[in-house]
Amino acid sequence: MTNQELAKIFFEMAELLEMEEVEFKPRAYEKAGHSLEVLEEDINLFYKKGGIKALESIPAVGRGIAERIEEYLKTGKIKDYEKLKKKTPINIFELSAIEGVGPKIIKVLYKKLGIKNIKDLEKSAKAGKLRNLPRFGEKLEQKILKSIKFYKKSHQRFILSDVLPLAESIGSRLSKIKGVQKLEFAGSLRRRMETIGDIDILIVSDNPKTAMKIFVEMPEVEYIHAKGLTKSSVRLNTGIDADLRIVPEQSFGAAWQYFTGNKDHNIALRKIAMRNDYKLNEYALFKGKKQIAGRTEEEIYKKLGLEWMPPEIRENQGEIEAGQTKTLPNLIKISNLKGDLQVQTNWTDGANSIEEMAKEAEKLGYEYIVITDHTRSLAMTGGLDEKKLLRQSKEIEKINKILNVSGSRFHVFTGAEVNILKDGSLDIKDEVLGKLDFVGAAIHSNFHLSKKEQTKRLIKAIENPNIDIIFHPTTRVIQKRPEIELDMEEIFKQAKKTGTLLEINAYPDRLDLKDEYARRAKEMGVKFAINTDAHSISHLHLMEHGIFQARRGWVEKDDVINTYPLSKFLEFIKKPKNKRF
Repeated sequence: MTNQELAKIFFEMAELLEMEEVEFKPRAYEKAGHSLEVLEEDINLFYKKGGIKALESIPAVGRGIAERIEEYLKTGKIKDYEKLKKKTPINIFELSAIEGVGPKIIKVLYKKLGIKNIKDLEKSAKAGKLRNLPRFGEKLEQKILKSIKFYKKSHQRFILSDVLPLAESIGSRLSKIKGVQKLEFAGSLRRRMETIGDIDILIVSDNPKTAMKIFVEMPEVEYIHAKGLTKSSVRLNTGIDADLRIVPEQSFGAAWQYFTGNKDHNIALRKIAMRNDYKLNEYALFKGKKQIAGRTEEEIYKKLGLEWMPPEIRENQGEIEAGQTKTLPNLIKISNLKGDLQVQTNWTDGANSIEEMAKEAEKLGYEYIVITDHTRSLAMTGGLDEKKLLRQSKEIEKINKILNVSGSRFHVFTGAEVNILKDGSLDIKDEVLGKLDFVGAAIHSNFHLSKKEQTKRLIKAIENPNIDIIFHPTTRVIQKRPEIELDMEEIFKQAKKTGTLLEINAYPDRLDLKDEYARRAKEMGVKFAINTDAHSISHLHLMEHGIFQARRGWVEKDDVINTYPLSKFLEFIKKPKNKRF
């Protein structure tokens, strides 16, 4: 998709310009990249409707960047990008995916050792060549080798948010083919796993030959693994494989269930079938040679004595037993949410104003947001000190008055994303935090402390009466940075004891807490908020990814505080946190 292609180019330009120590431009390209990444409408259609002025209406896209988008749409290239690539011919995405390797380090690696990609980096690190570079040393060299190992292990799959728009685009086109009566996704994509192995598509069609021809000839197809009348498999230009299966309508439910998985869930179902003298496979549920179910998933589960279960929890982790006893969770839905409790603005590293974020959130049907800009110790974001936080609070008060005068019932709450320092203390004074409506704390540094130190550090923040929530508790970044070492049982215990919320961060490369932690925390009585961590109005649209994650963790509406309507949320935050539950 052109949106993603352009976003990738702008991210790369930002990194390359930062390597050259150019001021301001890198951040501008990065912000534009984020906006394009989550832009729901195809950029080509956007441009055709209103030309360059329409492009300038996209958040963080000014005249200069709009002209480069126009250039790409017309020629397929951006001259400035080509010049940067020619000057520094490196794989910036590969190298910057390694924890601890930023633009300045990449510049040194390229200039001193000619390192262009991870293969070069690993070879030089193993040969001990990095330790002799300025400001490197043996410790950083070993850290880089460890990060490379993590990268290799995690990059065999694709982040859900990168795959979903592509899959939906392909699905939309295939659905319009004459003769296609039904189309659904299966596999890890349907289960909304945080990373995806491949794209599995099932269709019912009375014109299979045409469907297969169009599928293998899609512009995204880079290589055809196999082509047949009922199944074809291709490699797409993003590197992911896609499989298309054509199944009979009477077998669609069985095929959909089977290819959704997961494997352990399917094995458990087959065992139940065998105990009832049935046979279950991708074609149907049989009694002897007679098909007794298979047209829909629901009839298969019913015949096996089970309630139908949402695909997100099909892991053979208790859902079978819950389906037998009719105790399956009523999983949270995006329509349950009434607010977003982690929103950044252009007061720090966000792209939009407080008012712009509020208006977009109101359009999405929310009743409130909390402004949680970064605080002073996170210098790279222009973090706010005590004076600026209080000044921002007055600005929010003015915005709420404007909203009220206009007849809006929407409310903006004051807040902050406070930094948890190495010793567990916070970078903003308690007397100021106490004046804010809702405060989150997060770890943004010192990721390599021991499990004991890290747990003690986080618990100290949890015990602070002014901290309402811990944002992205394990700090992981999918495919880039592993989670910090924590005693999660102790964290959950203290969160429950103090009434501190834990976040399920919806940003697609965070999704933190991960599903199994969310489920365990829920079992221990911890409450959550699902937030976007939005840095632009376009990021507010990412909430569905947090919902996917929460559903995989068996989270229900009553477990999540930002399902509260405004009046109830106001009551909630007025109470001391240890008396809220």
